[in-house]
Amino acid sequence: MPILVVCGAKNTEPAYLKGLLAAVDNRAVSVRIKVCDQDPVSVVRHTVAERDRAGGHYDRAWCVLDVDEFAHLDEALRLAVDEDVQVALSNPCFELWLLLHFRDHWGNISGYSQAKQLLVPHHPNYSKAAREFTFGRYRDGWQDAAERARKLARVGEEAKTNPSSGMWRLIGDIVPAHLRA
Repeated sequence: MPILVVCGAKNTEPAYLKGLLAAVDNRAVSVRIKVCDQDPVSVVRHTVAERDRAGGHYDRAWCVLDVDEFAHLDEALRLAVDEDVQVALSNPCFELWLLLHFRDHWGNISGYSQAKQLLVPHHPNYSKAAREFTFGRYRDGWQDAAERARKLARVGEEAKTNPSSGMWRLIGDIVPAHLRA
């Protein structure tokens, strides 16, 4: 099953996904990871254009997005629904998804700075600006992260629920079922 994934950030998210794909080695899916380091509406539009340019090659198209401080997130989510693009949305940011690899977190997170502060005890010197992101630190926790994230918000409610992450749904598409159990 060919899947297109477009990340709204250029470092951590694509590196994480590449690491996960190498770790699970699911030959039943072929995942193409692209980057569109822009606002969520632009990411969704880029995803639609990439998918359409491929002429029906992809069975599914995904965007990996953060809530962060983006002003037009609702517009991006509506466009994604209209264009049949799945969204793995983390609220407030992808660092919550990373934190869930190590522990539960139920309280509101004010933004990236607080999420980073919560993550640093598990990943010293973490920075989303770092060009080198090593998946190895997260290899043993992605199943726990998926289970923890699933409990935080209903599907489609991630934008309204802080903290939450829809990454568990993307994981469900790219990881073989026997590894998710």
